[in-house]
Amino acid sequence: MAAMLKRLRTVCAVAILTVTTYAAAVEMRGDHPDTYVVKRGDTLWDIAGRFLKRPWLWPEIWQANPQIKNPHLIYPGDVISLAYLNRVAVQEGPRQEAPVTGVPLSDIEPFLKNLRVVDGFDQLPYVVGLEEDRMRASQGQVAYIKGLEGAQPGQRYAVVRPTVRFTRLDRKACCDIFGQDDLDFRGRRTIDFASFWTSAELPDNGNELLGFELMQLTTGTISRGEVGGIEASTLVLDEEGREVRAGDRLIPVEAQPYDLQFFPHPPKQQFEYGRARVLAVADGMSFSGPRDVIALSVGARDGVDNGTVFSIWRVGSEVADRVKYGNNRSEDLFPKASTVRLPDEFAGHVMVFRTFDKVSYGLVMESIKPSRVGYELKHPDAPY
Repeated sequence: MAAMLKRLRTVCAVAILTVTTYAAAVEMRGDHPDTYVVKRGDTLWDIAGRFLKRPWLWPEIWQANPQIKNPHLIYPGDVISLAYLNRVAVQEGPRQEAPVTGVPLSDIEPFLKNLRVVDGFDQLPYVVGLEEDRMRASQGQVAYIKGLEGAQPGQRYAVVRPTVRFTRLDRKACCDIFGQDDLDFRGRRTIDFASFWTSAELPDNGNELLGFELMQLTTGTISRGEVGGIEASTLVLDEEGREVRAGDRLIPVEAQPYDLQFFPHPPKQQFEYGRARVLAVADGMSFSGPRDVIALSVGARDGVDNGTVFSIWRVGSEVADRVKYGNNRSEDLFPKASTVRLPDEFAGHVMVFRTFDKVSYGLVMESIKPSRVGYELKHPDAPY
C-alpha cells in the first residue's frame, strides 16, 4: 500500500494538470468496491467520492493511469476496476450516451445564474422603453434599445442587468474589507443610511473596484433598426427568462458561457489570510448550500482558473474572556488582550467554473453547513 501511494504521488507531481504545491497522497476509502459501473447522472466528482477520501482529487487517479486516454470520455456502462489500486482499468460500455463530466454544469445550467463581471457598462446599449409603455416586458414582447446604431434585423443580443458593485479595501493592519453595493435601474449605487458613513472613498486609501456584476435576464432578436427617423432599435424578447425593464443593458450572445470540461485542482498559491473571501451569493442571498453559485474575491490575476477548488470556512469569532476578566461590562469594552480568537469552522468546498480578472464564480459542491458572505477561502485540504 505504502509503495503504491508513493508511486502515485510521484506520477501526480509531474502531471501537467496538477498545479498544486501541496502534493497530497491519493487516499482510498477502506470500503471501496472491486469494480464500479458508471451510471447515467454520475459525475467524476461523485464517482471519486465513492472511493477517494478527497473527491476533488479524482484527476490524480486518471493521470496516474495512462490507459485512460481521456478522463472526460468515461461513459455510462463503463466498468472501472478498483481491485488493484495501482491499476484503474476501464472496461468500455456500449457508448450510447453522453460521457460523464467532472461537474454537472450542463445538467444544472437552467439553475445557474448567468453572471459576469465587467469593469464598466456605461458604454453598453440600454433599454430605453417597452412595448405599450409597459413597466416590464417578457418573452414575445418588444423592448426598444438606445445605442444600437447600425443594428440589422436578425442580430441576437443578451439582455443583462447591472446588479452589484464589488470593491476591496486593502487594510494593512489585518484583513481586506470587501464591499458590495446594490445598483438601481440605471446601474448607479444605492447607499442606504446604515452604510452611508462607511462607503466613503478617499484618494489613496487602498480602495479598489473589483467590478460590476451583470446578470443575464433573457435574450432577444433585432427586428428593426433605427430607420425612418426612429431613434431606437426594436428587440423582440425570444427566450423565457426574467422580466426586462428600462435601464437593462445589451451584450452579444455567447455561444457557450461555461467551460464544461476542466480538472479540479487546488489554488496555485496560498493567499494571505483575509484576501480570498466569499463576496456574494447569487440572487442577493446571504447564505448558500450545495449547487448554489457564489462570487469569490479572487480571479485570473491571482492565478485562479476554472476548476480551482477551495474549502470554505466561517471566520473564528473574537470573544471576551469573561471567565478571567469578569462579566460586568459590555463586549465592546473588553480590550484586545482580554479577548480570545476562536478557530475557523469548516463549511464546505467550492469549485470555480467561471473566471474574470478580479472576481470568479464557483459552484458549492458539498457542505456540512451553510456558507455565508465573508467566509474565508483556503486550500481544499486545509486542516484549520
